[in-house]
Amino acid sequence: MDEDRIQQNRREQDEKSTQERAAILGVQYFDSRDVELTLPLAENVMDIETMHKNRIVPLVAGSESEAWRFGMTTQTPQSLIRDLTKEYNDQGKNIQFFLISASSYRAFMNRYDPPKTVVYDDIKIATVGDSDTIAEVSKTLNSVGSNEVFDYLIDQADKLGASDIHIENQRTNIRIRMRIDGTLHPVADLGSDRYRVILGALASKANLSTASTEAQSGHIQKEITRDGVTHLLNMRVETIPTMYGQDAVLRLFNFDESMLNLDYLGIGDAERAEIDEIISHPRGMVLMVGPTGSGKSTTLYSIINALNTSDVKIITLEDPIEYGISGVSQIPIDTTNGQSFADGLRSVLRLDPDVVMVGEIRDADTAKSAIQASITGHLVLSSFHANTTSAAFSRMIDLIGVNPIFSSAIRLVIAQRLVRRLDDETKEEYEPDEATKKWVQEALKDLPSHIEKPDLDNFKLWKPVVSASSPFGFKGRIVIMEQMVVGDAVQKFIRGDITDIHTDVIEKAARAGGMVTLLERGVLAALRGETTLDEINRVI
Repeated sequence: MDEDRIQQNRREQDEKSTQERAAILGVQYFDSRDVELTLPLAENVMDIETMHKNRIVPLVAGSESEAWRFGMTTQTPQSLIRDLTKEYNDQGKNIQFFLISASSYRAFMNRYDPPKTVVYDDIKIATVGDSDTIAEVSKTLNSVGSNEVFDYLIDQADKLGASDIHIENQRTNIRIRMRIDGTLHPVADLGSDRYRVILGALASKANLSTASTEAQSGHIQKEITRDGVTHLLNMRVETIPTMYGQDAVLRLFNFDESMLNLDYLGIGDAERAEIDEIISHPRGMVLMVGPTGSGKSTTLYSIINALNTSDVKIITLEDPIEYGISGVSQIPIDTTNGQSFADGLRSVLRLDPDVVMVGEIRDADTAKSAIQASITGHLVLSSFHANTTSAAFSRMIDLIGVNPIFSSAIRLVIAQRLVRRLDDETKEEYEPDEATKKWVQEALKDLPSHIEKPDLDNFKLWKPVVSASSPFGFKGRIVIMEQMVVGDAVQKFIRGDITDIHTDVIEKAARAGGMVTLLERGVLAALRGETTLDEINRVI
């Protein structure tokens, strides 16, 4: 999805939540999008310091016949509103308050009191062996003011769409790397003075110690404003002492509720139809499996968003909460300090939920509690660490044993990976060699009959082409899914009807029922020109 569409969605979500908040508070809502770049604020009504401190703007200077109007935000103190109301009423003036969004407030203030900041060059990602770009970015980062360097680094990572920032102590310097589209890239080398500033800001904001001799975990939320639109960035922070100092990894979760939508994940029609069918029933269990960073959480949250209506009660148990979703009761589970998903699940079932999401099934107790919930009229969503759907079944049976109840509970298992998508503007078609053709033919020889088989004797592939806008020839990532709809053939393993239980046998039974494997889905995506075979082999 292009940046403009993303920004529009963020702004739309900001306005929607503000309008809902206004209805709850019983105040008037004002959508300023059509006028915020042209409507002059009322002059000599309120000083700039008060406007910044209380997040309020004077919209209209009133007269004897017209009310004085102010745009307030959800962060405007009620005491100020009371004081202004009394002050104006005592003078015989009418005063009205309108609730405006955080984005609207910033648009007004950026025009009325533009920030006086130094503009630094944007960070560029270096291609392999490009030491000049790393040197250039290093120079920029080392020149950014002490008060700005942390915010600058986070803002640039968000702008680049990075999922992680790695700050690593080397013998002679501090290395900064960012993970973009699933691949880790060197960005810059920092001096020790910049590192101390960043670490200090990190420790202060995430409530961590700079002198700790143990691994630490923390959390930061930061508002990012770009092109007049504000979004909330969640960051999970992990630090660990190394030989030369504390290394830190920041995982960036771009809070954007409007983007948690199944329509935006690029799921194929057949897979989407299976998901829609399963989640339309208010019972059973859906498991998401895959390694860390495969997009499991985003898919689960998108399913929750699809189910999130006024007549459905949804409760989640998470460690930690990665996205906040309005209308969903989200409960943090601190497993590092003795809390467990199983205990939390037993508690929330007393709250009469329709849908429950368990962040991760890690032990037999949680697995059994989730299964019990799924057969008593609840839809249970969870993640589980396994490479494939068949491996997930094998591991689950190892965890809880042969379990007839589980056979009627589990309805869908999804294994997922994220692979880099070729840039459609620059990708280049080529004729594969004979060895590659044979490999593709072998990979797709058992493709189920309901899948349209491409011409495996005459096909083209595509390769990435580097450009200024795509330094690696890729742009974004796509989802590759393996979906096992649990039918009778697979249920037999869980019931104990078949004693020879291992991954290959389970996969064979699922494939007989029409399942398409991760590798097959990946190769088909490469044949459509969406990605490359190298990328499929790297990830899958």
